[in-house]
Amino acid sequence: MTRLVAGNWKMNGSLAANRDLLDGLMAVPGVEMAVCVPYPYLAQLLERPAGVALGAQDVSEFEAGAYTGEVSAGMLAEFGCRYVIVGHSERRALFGEDDAVVGRKARAALAHGLVPIVCVGETLAERDEGRVMAVIGRQLAAVLDALGVAAMAQVVVAYEPVWAIGTGRSASVEQVGEVHAAIRSWLAGQGVAAAAVRLLYGGSMKADNAAALFAVPDVDGGLVGGASLVAADFMVISRAAGGGV
Repeated sequence: MTRLVAGNWKMNGSLAANRDLLDGLMAVPGVEMAVCVPYPYLAQLLERPAGVALGAQDVSEFEAGAYTGEVSAGMLAEFGCRYVIVGHSERRALFGEDDAVVGRKARAALAHGLVPIVCVGETLAERDEGRVMAVIGRQLAAVLDALGVAAMAQVVVAYEPVWAIGTGRSASVEQVGEVHAAIRSWLAGQGVAAAAVRLLYGGSMKADNAAALFAVPDVDGGLVGGASLVAADFMVISRAAGGGV
């Protein structure tokens, strides 16, 4: 399947900095690239390099109405978004989003033709307790309950161990391979067309470790944080996803 490299800018950017960043991006043959940007910059990103898809970092579970500060999937679709991140660990930890909310957000995204990038992952304590797949299985089960088996095959799953996000510490290739294989097995066990689901790795993916991570079976791309803010680094990662082309 075509690998996906999605940049998560988080709460970073400015009109000038964004322009400079975009000037340094270009499509990589055989790789799908995307940038998930703060809402105010969606309009600016209407003009972006060919071959780079647009995404958002969150979406409301609600269709419309009296939900001050929320942004609906329909609004994102109007701006040409293809992807939207749901359930990022920062949303879960800092803003209290539980598994059921993440499932409803994924459902809202799909209803408007957006592809939800569903983030899952364990804390260091949960890993040390041997509960990695218990946690990830619970997170995925809520999305499956909201979507159903057929629609679940349309999502992208991003494995982001919480202990490796923004810490500079990446999971080892052995750890990544083990979890990605377990996620695909879990999906297949629920009757989902698991081979069709792209599994991304996130969690301090950088220019110097991307090639090794992409060499791991079942790694179908990356969800890139800090390195997506540096055009040269994002391009190195994207080229690594394409086998170095």
